[in-house]
Amino acid sequence: MEDCPALGTVALTLADGVAEVKLNRPDKMNALSPALFADIAAAGEWLAAQKAVRAVVLAGEGRAFCAGLDLASMGAGLAGGGLAARTHGTSNLFQQVAMVWRHLRVPVIAAVHGVCFGGGLQVASGADIRVATPDARLSVMEMKWGIIPDMGGYALWRGTVRDDVLRELTYTNREFSGEEALRLGFVTLLDADPLARARALAAEIALRNPEAVRAAKHLFNRHREMDEAAVLLAESEVQATLIGRPNQHEAVASQLQRRRPNFTDPQ
Repeated sequence: MEDCPALGTVALTLADGVAEVKLNRPDKMNALSPALFADIAAAGEWLAAQKAVRAVVLAGEGRAFCAGLDLASMGAGLAGGGLAARTHGTSNLFQQVAMVWRHLRVPVIAAVHGVCFGGGLQVASGADIRVATPDARLSVMEMKWGIIPDMGGYALWRGTVRDDVLRELTYTNREFSGEEALRLGFVTLLDADPLARARALAAEIALRNPEAVRAAKHLFNRHREMDEAAVLLAESEVQATLIGRPNQHEAVASQLQRRRPNFTDPQ
């Protein structure tokens, strides 16, 4: 178990290449407060600097993944002034809590149970893979409060959720189940125990060549904005950086020898 920073509203662990990030305001169904916004961003940014991280599990403690904004605690933080300031690369803080997972160089698997509303849905959408219970309750909730999704949703849902469906859900903020979320594209897999499934997926990913996994995620994050020729060239260029490296040789050797691989963490 690696030493991780102590965060007041997020529980963070790292062991055997797998990090686990749990939103930890169970008495508030992990609703997003100023402290939780800061701690989620801090957790993601700390993990981005750790060479030993190979996969991340993102979950919520207690009865829910995340109930969305904690309106009572946000107070003046809901004022619109300053939202256009880019404080975290291409994002503001509110967007960073979702985008940090998409920008992380390793795969992130979100485990969704209970409610996953508004900002919580956008945080989960930053993950590469989302596992939900069939009876999870999801909603693009923002219109209920007279606002729009502004925590990365428009960037994260494009190409995943059909445009007209996303418009309907945004305009009406109606709830939908985990089963419907799977059909619509918000969710990747259904499981009665999404945390166990997410942990199993992360452990499996951690046994793959970490350089190849990072390269694959890099291409996934870029390919939608590239034309066909650029994608084909990028595939070839990235592949050339992997073939013949010690970790690629180890991937082949471990498969032929039917043993657990012993990879070196990327620099």
